[in-house]
Amino acid sequence: MIKTLFLILIPYLLSGCLALHKSPSSVSVYDFGTPQHQNMQPSKHSKSILIADATAPSWLDNHAIHYRLLYHNPSQLYTYANSRWIAPPAAIFTQQIRDRVATRTDTQVIKNSSTAKADYILHIELEEFIQLFDSLKNSYVAIGLRASLIERNSRHLLVQKDFRIKEQASTADAAGAVAALGIASNQLISELIEWITLKLPPN
Repeated sequence: MIKTLFLILIPYLLSGCLALHKSPSSVSVYDFGTPQHQNMQPSKHSKSILIADATAPSWLDNHAIHYRLLYHNPSQLYTYANSRWIAPPAAIFTQQIRDRVATRTDTQVIKNSSTAKADYILHIELEEFIQLFDSLKNSYVAIGLRASLIERNSRHLLVQKDFRIKEQASTADAAGAVAALGIASNQLISELIEWITLKLPPN
């Protein structure tokens, strides 16, 4: 009886061992790649600016790569199962902005208010950062943010602007989304820097 029971259980025991030793699915981790510094004449400003950590809504404040199927159910949000960002998009975006402002202008960039005082503060609210599918094989990405430039001493809001940009994705997958978001973010940051340069009061 015991021998018969053992023979019956062998397939289940083997399947359990295979499940325990099965390697997990590989996860692709992405960032925006190497920053693309463009040649640009430095501004005439010698002010200092605190670029605060960008904020994002709760649905975007994570490592997931999000997309929507506009042709199927545009109100439903999806995420790629085996692909993710190395950090939340707002954190990656913040670092890119700091690097680009520091290299493309004469403005001194301050990362933390506890280390030094800044003349101005830049607040970024990342509102949209997503891939949108028009059809099964066609998609584009969209980035939306609100930038606020504040005079630190008076806490006076100098100027505020909404930025929006779209970029076609070359492939209908996570890799295509990442590549398009990288191109779009690079262009949007260039527009943001030009706006900051124009709006900062002269020395």
